[in-house]
Amino acid sequence: MTAPIETTGADARPEAVLEGAGRKEIEGRSLGRIAWTRFKRDKGAMAGGVVVVLLILTAVLSKPIQALLGLDPNAFNQDLVDPVMLAPKGDFGGISWDHPFGVEPQTGRDIFARILEGSWVSLVVAVGSTLLSVVIGVVMGVVAGFYGGWVDSFISRMMDTFLAFPLLLFAISISASLQGEAFGMEGLTLRIAVLIFVIGFFSWPYIGRIVRAQTLSLREREFVEAARSLGARGPFILFRELLPNLIAPILVYATLLIPTNILFEASLSFLGVGIAPPQASWGGMLTQAVDLYEVDPMFMVIPGMAIFVTVLAFNLLGDGLRDALDPRGK
Repeated sequence: MTAPIETTGADARPEAVLEGAGRKEIEGRSLGRIAWTRFKRDKGAMAGGVVVVLLILTAVLSKPIQALLGLDPNAFNQDLVDPVMLAPKGDFGGISWDHPFGVEPQTGRDIFARILEGSWVSLVVAVGSTLLSVVIGVVMGVVAGFYGGWVDSFISRMMDTFLAFPLLLFAISISASLQGEAFGMEGLTLRIAVLIFVIGFFSWPYIGRIVRAQTLSLREREFVEAARSLGARGPFILFRELLPNLIAPILVYATLLIPTNILFEASLSFLGVGIAPPQASWGGMLTQAVDLYEVDPMFMVIPGMAIFVTVLAFNLLGDGLRDALDPRGK
């Protein structure tokens, strides 16, 4: 006969250990809260997000800021330019309290005002073209991946055809041909619309391929089979089952596509087929700075840094979102 095992403390009274368990219930966390916790731990992504928010506010409020400070991006200040050297008077491109970024060579226009004016142009073109490419790419990718068969083959060959286009040359030819007035638009409105169409319409296959690959994987999951077994049809499965699970990769790719489109718009403006002067744009300012670099190096540095900081901020934000929304992340 074995002796009874003596236990003490918590082992003898498990109810004593569990006595306070109900005092504070364990709180569940949603997927959004988990993603936000991961995102906050990434200091680079947080810094990029702050810069992106500031850039958006600057672009939206560029006109009120100019009016408040009494700035005119197209005002010529010949008294601030040396008539012989055609360089800004003073050091570092004429930087002063009244002109914190200095003035342009030859014309004397305030660079700070032109950076503000160019911010909304670059962001409108980049965001508009990104939205256009995302909408087309998501629709085409989801339909191709879900239905498969000849539909998938047709859309895939269409993607290959668009990817075979020399995009830069095609954008130059379209932007150069649509001058003056077209489609009931003219001037700056026409230029912005053409850039959004050219950049967005010919960039959708990149996100379309990503969405198609994700859809091919998701359509075989259990929740899709369960929806089919309950009698759900194709449109319901597409919009209620598949699209919510594609939001994370779509959002990440969109944030990474915006800086690419900013650079593309700057390239077209640099080549003279983007935003036409006297409207300020960051790429157009770089174009003017090429011929005046030896006169005033700051004229090239400032718009170049504006593009660099914007692209870097969006890339950091996109990388942070990708890590935060990864279900396998820790």
